[in-house]
Amino acid sequence: MPFRSGFVALIGRPNVGKSTLLNQLVGQKVAITSPVAQTTRNRLRAILTTPEAQLVLLDTPGIHKPHHLLGERLVQSARGAIGEVDVVLLLVDGSQPAGRGDAFIVELLRHGRVPVHVALNKSDRVGADAEDLAATYREMLSAAGERAGHWPLHRCSALHGEGCTALVQALAADLPPGPMLYPADVISDQPEQLLLAELIREQVLSHTREEVPHSVAVRIERIVEDEEAAGGRERTAVLATVLVERSSQKGILIGKGGQMLRAIGRGARLQMQKVFDGPVYLELFVKVVPNWRRHPGRLAELGYRGD
Repeated sequence: MPFRSGFVALIGRPNVGKSTLLNQLVGQKVAITSPVAQTTRNRLRAILTTPEAQLVLLDTPGIHKPHHLLGERLVQSARGAIGEVDVVLLLVDGSQPAGRGDAFIVELLRHGRVPVHVALNKSDRVGADAEDLAATYREMLSAAGERAGHWPLHRCSALHGEGCTALVQALAADLPPGPMLYPADVISDQPEQLLLAELIREQVLSHTREEVPHSVAVRIERIVEDEEAAGGRERTAVLATVLVERSSQKGILIGKGGQMLRAIGRGARLQMQKVFDGPVYLELFVKVVPNWRRHPGRLAELGYRGD
């Protein structure tokens, strides 16, 4: 059997578990996760290498109806990935019946030429009704035309890993023969600054509610290796700015006596120490930038170009 390699796009509605599946497949955390919809804002690339194949996995923002320019850019990014890969994996919430959002994405995909696989995620949440739920997706695919009706369905649990080995094997079988695109020990090619910014944003998502998570962006200002700190042991110093749209959101993020910002920083710093395999000093600032999600220049500055 020839070695296979290529790109696989993870496509789906917000909050169906794409980032959780990505982390499960590569065995390490390369994408942030949270219960908040639209957590993923960038097309992250993770690399999964097996003895038979190398899969470059693109975790895309959830496809949804956008309400501002940032949302439009995120949907453009996800839709753009469809035409740039060798295989598409449509991830759906298999614990719920097929819905209009899923049908909308199927309509986008059925006109493409690349192989499409459908993964019914959250199999750990279904019981005796598993087959009835799966039938709603088969009916949806059949209604979309002959091509979609032949897309293979896979059951899996991104959280616990059930079905993931068989899913990887099926995806790999549809990749073209080719050499490794990355060294075998590489699991992600995302820039270090993006990873650190996402780790901070993940803590914001886990500590705040309501309107704050969607109004937040993080910009890494500086990364410095400090060899004189921590008792002679090299320490990494990270300076970052958290952007919000309103003064009230800034107050929530800072919290009474700075407690909220300290909690966010503490959680992010613990994750960063795993990245750098050593001590980290993290300094956070909060800055109000009104309507940054609707400003093309601000979005471009933060890397949200929709390409």
